[in-house]
Amino acid sequence: MPDATCDIGLIGLAVMGQNLVLNMNDHGFKVAVFNRTVSKVDDFLNNEAKGTQVVGGHSMEEFIGLLKRPRRVMLMVKAGDTVDQMIDHVLPHLEKGDILIDGGNSLFTDSNRRTKALAEKGILFIGTGVSGGEEGARRGPSIMPGGNPAAWPHVKDIFQSIAAKVEDGTPCCDWVGEDGAGHYVKMVHNGIEYGDMQLICEAYDLLKHGLGLTADELAGVFAEWNKGELDSYLIEISSLIFAKKDEDGSPLVDKILDTAGQKGTGKWTVISALDTGQPVTLIGESVFARCLSALKEERVAASGILNDPAGKIDVGDRATFIEDVRRALYCSKIVSYAQGYMLLRAAGAENKWNLNMGGIALMWRGGCIIRSRFLGKIKEAFDKIPGLNNLLLDSFFSNAVNQYQASWRKALVHAVQMGVPTPAFSTALAFFDGYRTARLPQNLLQAQRDFFGAHTYERIDQPRGQFFHTNWTGHGGRVSSTTYNV
Repeated sequence: MPDATCDIGLIGLAVMGQNLVLNMNDHGFKVAVFNRTVSKVDDFLNNEAKGTQVVGGHSMEEFIGLLKRPRRVMLMVKAGDTVDQMIDHVLPHLEKGDILIDGGNSLFTDSNRRTKALAEKGILFIGTGVSGGEEGARRGPSIMPGGNPAAWPHVKDIFQSIAAKVEDGTPCCDWVGEDGAGHYVKMVHNGIEYGDMQLICEAYDLLKHGLGLTADELAGVFAEWNKGELDSYLIEISSLIFAKKDEDGSPLVDKILDTAGQKGTGKWTVISALDTGQPVTLIGESVFARCLSALKEERVAASGILNDPAGKIDVGDRATFIEDVRRALYCSKIVSYAQGYMLLRAAGAENKWNLNMGGIALMWRGGCIIRSRFLGKIKEAFDKIPGLNNLLLDSFFSNAVNQYQASWRKALVHAVQMGVPTPAFSTALAFFDGYRTARLPQNLLQAQRDFFGAHTYERIDQPRGQFFHTNWTGHGGRVSSTTYNV
C-alpha cells in the first residue's frame, strides 16, 4: 500500500475538478485524484499536473489509501444520481470521522438528505457551492460550504487558502450553515447570475435598437460602465465579447444564435421562491426569457405576422439615452439582489439556518461570476443593520433608486415605444412600485375570492388575524372556507 500522505482527495477530473486540484497544489496541499474513467488519471498526471505533488489512484482502494486521517474526499461529479452513486462507491472504504465533500451544483434538498444519512454512518458531509468557472477554480473561486458543522474545521484551511481574496485578504469562503445551506446559497447565487445576465442583455438590446450602436461602440460603452457603479465581472466580459471579431473581421457576437441554454439552478431558485412565498420576480422572468429564446423557429414565424410598432422612435440625445439605460440597469440590479436576499432570509428562517447575510455578500465579492463592486455595499448594509428586512430600505440603495428612478422609467417608456422586450427591467420596476405602495388593489382580489369561494377577508378597521365573510348576493350561505396562505 502507498503511504497515506495526501491532505485531500478529489474525484472527478473534468475542468472544474482539475483546476481545483492544481489550485490546492499551488497552496502547498498534497492532493490525490481519482476518476471513474481511470485513464483520465494518468492523462492528467502526465499533462496538466506534470511536475506537481499530485498523485493518482487507479482504484478506489488505492485512492483512499493515499489519504491522511481523517480522510477528506471531494466529489466534483455531475449533480443528481451520479453523486449518490459515487458516495455509495466511496463509503465502504471510509471510517467514522472521515469527511465527504460534494462540490457540484447539487439541489439543496439532496444535501439536506445526504448530511443526515451520512451522519448516521459516522461520516461528516459537506455540500459546497463553488463559483467562478474554470478560471475561478484555478486562481481562486468563491466557496460556499454547508453541511455537518463538525466537518468544517477539517477543511477550513484548505478551502480558505484556495478561495479568492478581497482587497484586505479576507477569503471569499466561510461556513454558511447546516445541511443544504451551502448549496442553497450557491443556488441563489446562480439565480442572481441569471438575473444579472438578462439585465445586461436587455441593456444591450435597448442600446442596439434605440441608437443603432455597433459592436465596437457597445464595447466602449460597457468598458466605460465598468469603471463606475456597474464595475463587475459580467460587465467586463460583455465589453470583451462585443470587441471580439470572427475570422472574417465581423463581430462574433452578431453571429451567435439567440437561443439560451440553462442547467437548472435558475429554475430551482424560482421553485424555491414559490415554495416560500417570496416574490422573486426578476429571476423568474430571467428563466422565462431563456425559455422564450429557445422558441427560435416560432419567433421567426411570428416576426412575419406580428407587427413592430409603427414609425421610428426618437430616443433623444445619445449620451442621455445611454445614461438612462445605465441607470435602469443599476436600479434593476438592486431589485434583483434585494429579491435574492429576501429569499435567503425566508429559507434561512424555514430551515433554521443562521445565515450571515453580510458574510454571503463577502463570499460573492470575489472569485464568483457575479463578483462586483456592488456587493461591498451589500456587506456594508448588513454590517449596519444585521436584521435588515430588505436592501431597498438601506440608505445607500434607497438613495440610488430614488435618485435614478426617473431615468429607469424613461428607459422603459422607450423600450415599450420601440417594442423591445425588457421583462427583467419591467418586473424590477413593477416590484419597486409594488413594494413602495402602502395600499395595493388586492383588497378587490380578496373580495372576489370571498364572493366566489367564501375564502374570507380581513378588514382595515379590525385587528389582523380576524377573518370575515360577506353574503355578497343575498343568496349565499353563512359558512366560509378555511383560510390558508401560500
